[in-house]
Amino acid sequence: MRTGNPTLNSNTFRVEYADSNAMTIGGTVNKTAILLLLVAMTAIWSWKKVMVLGDMSAMMPWVIGSAILGFIIALITIFKKTAAPITAPIYALVEGVFLGAISAIMELAYPGIVFQAITLTFGTLFALLAAYKSGLIKATENFKLGIVAATGGIMLIYLASFILGFFGVHMPYIHGSGPIGIGFSLIVVVIVALNLVLDFDFIEEGAERGAPRYMEWYGAFGLLVTLIWLYLEILRLLSKLRSR
Repeated sequence: MRTGNPTLNSNTFRVEYADSNAMTIGGTVNKTAILLLLVAMTAIWSWKKVMVLGDMSAMMPWVIGSAILGFIIALITIFKKTAAPITAPIYALVEGVFLGAISAIMELAYPGIVFQAITLTFGTLFALLAAYKSGLIKATENFKLGIVAATGGIMLIYLASFILGFFGVHMPYIHGSGPIGIGFSLIVVVIVALNLVLDFDFIEEGAERGAPRYMEWYGAFGLLVTLIWLYLEILRLLSKLRSR
């Protein structure tokens, strides 16, 4: 069983559980809603701060700090899944600060872009969920392998771009608003979106195996990670289109 989401891997549900207090799909959906609400709460706070200031300069310590802290909390959650009921809500609150500030600065540059990005993100979520539940899209082993490989390739490109940036070297085209840059962003959006299908399948498998209740929080955390990534990639794609 494979998933391109690094928070959900083939070992997560390796053990068969027989706990009556087990994970359910409905419980995971409820936990996901709670996490999204927490993200929205802190995102609204940082959004308002940036909008009042008119720029992000004063918010940079918050943005950098929340990005680093969010990464650390995510790693803790991945390696200690039993802590997910505590770490997942904290992660959501921290990421909300980051997302709110980034969204606000993008809104100042391209009015209306945030509403478009949010609409497309949740539209994609519900469309893929419907396609998955109807059997239109099936998470076969070959499908999973392809998405995992593509996701890994994207991560390697981003990592290489990040490291090269320290040496003043910038990867050409992919970050620009030209046809290649837009095409690259479009491909990334599609691949990230398809990771949602793998996540749905993975959580469904966990519920079928009767994983312990705390895995509802972990499953919700995994979905949140994918949704945040999808939103940021859609925001990036829209900004490239708007800058042309």
